[in-house]
Amino acid sequence: MNGPPPSISAQLEQLHQTYCRLTGQNLSLRFDRERLWLEFHRAGFTLADLIQVVRYLQKEIRHTRRNVGALKLSNLLQLDRFEEDLNISRVRLTAPAPAPQKPVALVPTCSPEEQERGRQRALEQLRDLKEKLRQGFLGP
Repeated sequence: MNGPPPSISAQLEQLHQTYCRLTGQNLSLRFDRERLWLEFHRAGFTLADLIQVVRYLQKEIRHTRRNVGALKLSNLLQLDRFEEDLNISRVRLTAPAPAPQKPVALVPTCSPEEQERGRQRALEQLRDLKEKLRQGFLGP
């Protein structure tokens, strides 16, 4: 077997280098690892998927919900598990949109006549206040 074509080979190298950068590891890209990346690529996963899952796992590890072994390359590239982690990361990273709240109808606490009397009383108090301000009679 000659290995993947040059363009795919470059993509596999980019995936591997990104994984190493995100996890702080320095792993060589030997044949067995290149084969894992090739299967990852053939399954339709992308560089963006890799970044999302690694960041999700790192967050989960920081919160002690996952073991650091989840970031081992041999664990990460188990495609069924990767797909599950990718789907979970998408669900958890996207908060549900808040449900629109229905406006609450305000129920009047008094009759229309009482409301009108209150308005008139407020207007009268405003007139008195204006008059006192004009005359300078406001005090403590």
